[in-house]
Amino acid sequence: MKRNKIIAGLFMATVVLAGCKNDYLSKAPLDAYSNGTLWTSASDAAAALNGCYHGWESGYNVIYNDCFTDNAYDQYPWEGYEPVTQGNATPVNTGSADRWDYKTIQKCNWFLENIDNAPIDPALKKRMKAEARFLRDYQYFAMSQVYGDVPLVLHTVSIDSANLVSQAPREEIIKFLLEEMTAIAGDLPLNYPGTDQGRITRGAALALAARIQLFNNDYTGCIATCKQLMSSPFAYNLYTDYSELFRPVAAGNQEVILDIQYLKTYNTFDGLGVLPPNSQSGQSSVAITQNLVDAYEMKNGKTIDDPASGYNPVQPYTNRDPRLDATILRPGLKWENSYFDPLDEQSPDYYQNGNCPPTGYICKKFIPHLSEDFDDIWNVGLNFMVIRYAEILLSYAEAKTEAGQVDASVYEAIDKVRTRAGMPPVDRAVYNNQAALRKLIRRERRVEFALEGLRWYDIQRWKIGAEVIKGQVTGSLKGSVDANTGALTLDPASRIMVGSPRNFDPAKHYLWPIPQKEIDLNKNLKQNPNY
Repeated sequence: MKRNKIIAGLFMATVVLAGCKNDYLSKAPLDAYSNGTLWTSASDAAAALNGCYHGWESGYNVIYNDCFTDNAYDQYPWEGYEPVTQGNATPVNTGSADRWDYKTIQKCNWFLENIDNAPIDPALKKRMKAEARFLRDYQYFAMSQVYGDVPLVLHTVSIDSANLVSQAPREEIIKFLLEEMTAIAGDLPLNYPGTDQGRITRGAALALAARIQLFNNDYTGCIATCKQLMSSPFAYNLYTDYSELFRPVAAGNQEVILDIQYLKTYNTFDGLGVLPPNSQSGQSSVAITQNLVDAYEMKNGKTIDDPASGYNPVQPYTNRDPRLDATILRPGLKWENSYFDPLDEQSPDYYQNGNCPPTGYICKKFIPHLSEDFDDIWNVGLNFMVIRYAEILLSYAEAKTEAGQVDASVYEAIDKVRTRAGMPPVDRAVYNNQAALRKLIRRERRVEFALEGLRWYDIQRWKIGAEVIKGQVTGSLKGSVDANTGALTLDPASRIMVGSPRNFDPAKHYLWPIPQKEIDLNKNLKQNPNY
């Protein structure tokens, strides 16, 4: 559903629910006004629930969060991503490592405490409660991932009470979330008709459960949950064309399980302009690293470090996994009726100039047909997928592999993702044991979900931060692009180097610092280790 088509309903979000600011539980909902006038009909209850949906997740997180990882580099220090990867985030200056936000939780708690006052059909009421519980629980999932222990507040609280709550252990939060997903799944429909499309479904609840199970090494649970989503009555499937999957024309396709929905002008996403390069009036904020480019296999299924792969370092993009060109705008790629050139000093996209890609690479995934899809890149209705069916297939394969249950179904799940992208099936003679399959699946997750905000979680749970984040960010080889053909002439001895070396302390950086302003308000909060 383009949820905010129901513009009249948004008075809840803007008037009644606007009191919750970024500070943790800084204000209680203004229910003295609303409770006496709001809960009189199904449309009123729907308006209140729409207020809970408003801002539950952000497209900014999807397109920017890989800047916390080895996938991407943000050239603008004031946006707050590179200071984090350099190890400089502190409780006082968190940069963009700040997801401590209880606005949605407060709104959902308030809704759940009052919905029984509305004279509506019991079945509808049950469904609406399940939607609100999911939206609340998603926030706890996200916060517990990046902070560990956080306060688990399941009712509205006064300002004074908010400043006295203590953190719940992360293990307790995870247990609660999995119980919640089990409890609400049956109250949610498989899908919605018409303008209600986009509300939380049964599949979304199970998919979030599968993600939580995988991230917490509950492989048995993850396998079982994924099997449900891979079977009837669910009808999820991979979209036929990976390169077209992220365009507006593909909205609501069979691969989408959970997405953030925007509507141009009324509930617009105003940040797509951070992606394109200077030549298209963009900012090149999300620059892609050479490290990510190197992760893509050759089209024959071999990695570029395999002597038999056919990889040519001075023609590095030839015969590569098609997802590379679908995801990354790189030197010599034809896009918007010309060949992208960040290497020529006279080019409007020269890598050393303002609003140009400092690594020579930027994100193409959400803008493959920029001028065709958008007439104003700062006012778009693009939806951003949070969970899609490809994740279920790869989560199933990973869980089975880690549980020591490698069988034909593991290869079949991976092959579906690979062949959809135009890659060959897994070479079972090469990837014939747990260690080899683990490397393959991790690489497959990285390239399949690049720039979709999942890489940080994977680095965190695999405990590979010191290995992959620490060190110098590099970009393309230097050289030239033929403006007429896109042909590359690259210097193998000259590569773009970007920024200061990054740092990663495993004793510290797998969690973010709790903002000091929250600890100043609530002395019961304890800071994460070594901050």
